[in-house]
Amino acid sequence: PQGGGKRVYSLGAAGTCSSPGDLQEELQQLVLGEGDEALLVFSLIVFATLLTDGYQNLATSPQLHCVLNDNAVACSFAVVAGLLAFLGCLLFLTLDTLVARISSTRLKTTVLLLDFSISVIWVGVWFVGFCFLANQWQRSPPHRYLLGNSSAKAAIAFSFFSIPVWMALAYLALQDLRSDPPVPYKRSLDEGGVALTTLSSGTTTMGPNSLGYPGSMPPPYPTTPKTARLAMMNDN
Repeated sequence: PQGGGKRVYSLGAAGTCSSPGDLQEELQQLVLGEGDEALLVFSLIVFATLLTDGYQNLATSPQLHCVLNDNAVACSFAVVAGLLAFLGCLLFLTLDTLVARISSTRLKTTVLLLDFSISVIWVGVWFVGFCFLANQWQRSPPHRYLLGNSSAKAAIAFSFFSIPVWMALAYLALQDLRSDPPVPYKRSLDEGGVALTTLSSGTTTMGPNSLGYPGSMPPPYPTTPKTARLAMMNDN
C-alpha cells in the first residue's frame, strides 16, 4: 500500500490471501462448529450412559434404582437435559450453516440473539446439573451396585465439560452482536442527513421578494401587483 502503511495478510484455506478480519471470522466460525459438535457428543454421553447403566437393581430385588443415591430425579434430570441439549445442538448446527445465507439483518440479529440466550440458559442448566449430580453421587453408598459406577462418573464429568463450552459459545454470540449492532433506522437517518445537506447547499440568501424559497424555485402561488389606494381628503 502507498504511504508506507503495513497490512498483514494470511493464506486462507482456499489458497487466497485474506485480511485479519476475515481470518478472525473464519476462526470464529470454526470454533462455533467445533463447539456445537463437542456439545453434541457430550450431551449424547450424558443421557446415553445413564439410560444404559444408570438404573440398576440389588441382588435381592429386581426393582431398578438410580445409581445416584437411589434418586430417580437425578437420573431423570440428567437424561432429559442431555436429550434436550442434543436436539438443541442439532438445531444450532443447522442454523450455523444457514446464517451465512441470511440476507435480512433483522433475521440474522434474531438468530444471534437466540443463540446467545440459549447458550446462557444452558450454562446455568449444566452448572446446576453438575452440582446436583455430584452431590447425589457423593451421598451414594459405596459398592451398592455392581454396575453403573462408570456411567454415573461419565455423566457427571461431561456435564461439567459442557459448562465452559456453552460459555465460549455465548461469548462468541455476544461478540457477533457487538460487531454488527442492529440499527434498523440507520440507513434512513443517513439518507435524511444527505438530503438536508443538499437542500441547505442549494438554497440562496433570503431577499425581500424571495419569501424564503430557493432562488431557482418559483413561489408556490402567483403574486399580483398592488394598486394605489384611494384616500378620502377634506375640501379644506
